[in-house]
Amino acid sequence: MWWLLPCILGFIRLYLDGVKVLLYQLFNRSFILPDLPKQNGKVAIVTGGARGMGYEISRHLASLDMHVVIAGNEEHEGLAAVKKIREELNQGKVEFMYLDLASLTSVRHFVQRYKAKGLPLHVLVNNAGVMLVPERRTEDGFELHFGLNYLGHFLLTNLLLDVLKKSGKPGKCSRIVIMSSATHYGGRLTLDDLQGRMCYSAHGAYAQSKLALLLFSYHLQDQLWVRGDPVTVNAVDPGMVDTALYDNLSSPAQLAKKPFTKLLFRTPAEGASTAIYAAAASELEGIGGLYLYNGRKTESSALSYDQRLQTKLWKESCALVGLQ
Repeated sequence: MWWLLPCILGFIRLYLDGVKVLLYQLFNRSFILPDLPKQNGKVAIVTGGARGMGYEISRHLASLDMHVVIAGNEEHEGLAAVKKIREELNQGKVEFMYLDLASLTSVRHFVQRYKAKGLPLHVLVNNAGVMLVPERRTEDGFELHFGLNYLGHFLLTNLLLDVLKKSGKPGKCSRIVIMSSATHYGGRLTLDDLQGRMCYSAHGAYAQSKLALLLFSYHLQDQLWVRGDPVTVNAVDPGMVDTALYDNLSSPAQLAKKPFTKLLFRTPAEGASTAIYAAAASELEGIGGLYLYNGRKTESSALSYDQRLQTKLWKESCALVGLQ
């Protein structure tokens, strides 16, 4: 029975983190975006940009005169989002490109097609994700939370780094925005069992993927600073937001959530505000390596700053996705 303990602890940690966030949201207003400067045709990619927070990020960046590429695995949904944004704004440029983050082949094909367009890239928002799904594997055999939330974005970001570097310059850095979560505080990273084969817990797997994204963002920023590349990386925590991510909650949890949704949960637009701020605010020019929550710099977990763990995860991730 000892092998069940990590699963139970992962479940408890995630819900304790959730309670803390809801209490904060009960007594604190959501971050209100300041006026942001026009982006004058800069180009942004938003993964999962067709629904929920991703849609709000795409819509707002397009309203700032960005050329927005919505990247997602549901073509009908993506094209509908493009049409809706175009009709609402009657300006700007927005388009859809197919990307399945649960397939490393799809990630590589997406990057090839994007580079063939000859477009620069000034903002990459790694927003897409899944939460609390039953045990499933990606096309490449990875546990779904780890494979889609983390590894897909790890490969995507690395393959687009050359475009981001060329598009940025001192005083006008390109930006990478990575969507993490308060659940990372309860996350644990077991390097010899990243796929959760010893004991699968949807709660633990989700928290691990969000911790992995933070470790990745800090290590990547350190590498970029050492080389003097004009690219910044910041991670954001949207809080607890009423989106389709919660569809996989158990029935009792769904019932418990329903009466408190309007009172305690943020709307998708509110949840998206910090990511939009990280993508476009003038005061964040040249600043990276931050964990932003409710529009403010916040300390992430002590584990997320462990540089040895960051390096080990980076090397293991490169091996898993086939990067030199």
